[in-house]
Amino acid sequence: MESRVDGRRKKKKKKWRKRLLLILLVIILVLVGYGVYVFVETKAALNQSQIDIGRKGDKSELRKDGVTLGKDPISILLLGVETYATKGKSGRADTEIVITMDPDTKDLTMVSVPRDTRVSIDNAGQYTGIHKINSAYYYGGITDYGPVKLQVETVEGLLDIPIDKFVAVGFDGFRDIVDALGGVDIDIKKGFWEKNIYNHNKRIYFKKGEAHLNGEEALAFVRMRKRAVNATYSRDERQRQFLKATINQAVSAGTIFKVGQITDILGEHVKTNLTASEIYALEKRFSTINKSSIKTIKIAGQDKVIGQTSYYIADRDSLEEVSQKLRRSLGLKPDSQFTTNADTVGQ
Repeated sequence: MESRVDGRRKKKKKKWRKRLLLILLVIILVLVGYGVYVFVETKAALNQSQIDIGRKGDKSELRKDGVTLGKDPISILLLGVETYATKGKSGRADTEIVITMDPDTKDLTMVSVPRDTRVSIDNAGQYTGIHKINSAYYYGGITDYGPVKLQVETVEGLLDIPIDKFVAVGFDGFRDIVDALGGVDIDIKKGFWEKNIYNHNKRIYFKKGEAHLNGEEALAFVRMRKRAVNATYSRDERQRQFLKATINQAVSAGTIFKVGQITDILGEHVKTNLTASEIYALEKRFSTINKSSIKTIKIAGQDKVIGQTSYYIADRDSLEEVSQKLRRSLGLKPDSQFTTNADTVGQ
């Protein structure tokens, strides 16, 4: 026969099992509820951030078929837009980084497009002609074509690849996002200084070695263009270095709990054609990306002064090589007849 003690023990076990199940149920409900909250909050912010650049079927003209984010390899153009010199009006795309993402291999490839690259800009009305590539955003903004559309199409023409999505961030948004993420850790390869545009142009000094940068410092780090330092530690290299560090920070476990701060920034300072569901699909696929999966490509070339204007003259062979690598990462066939809008000045 079962003793009274054994009976009481069994009753206690059943109670604890019920309590444990209840606790697990509460945890699951909290997590699901928080996930819904994150999605709703992000969606609301993105509704303010989203812009339509007028593409037929919402796809690049360089693609036959559309792509599904989270399933197909895609390309995203990241734009850091400088508007402080124009008092918030149409500025220039000071930072241009093309990223390709393969959801199957979880490989991420990125190339930084030098802002001074000499190209032919089409569809810019009376301004159509040879300019620095970062001017496309400005000329698109003062014509009916649209700043983002003209910038996206100009980058497509340079690299001969489709650009599927874009994210344009103003300098204020850049600073605030870095601060919301808790800053970024950068291994500074060479010391230098840069003006702080938020503090009366006072100097921010960067020493060689590991450093934790806040938003203002990170912006100065990627903006610095001093020729003496750029010879050995280029602006494009610093941009790629910063982006790697930011990706590592963004996928950290604690970032999701900062959704309130980040969504506020999204609505005010970010423009994109990514939807909330597309961002969710990308997050599911790439939230566990490793540093070794991030590859960087450089566009070779040289600085050259033409008619009192300093340009970056991209090497045509390098552009073709970069284009073919990006096409492979997008699952596209190599282009047997590579074309580019770059003005390579006699190459």
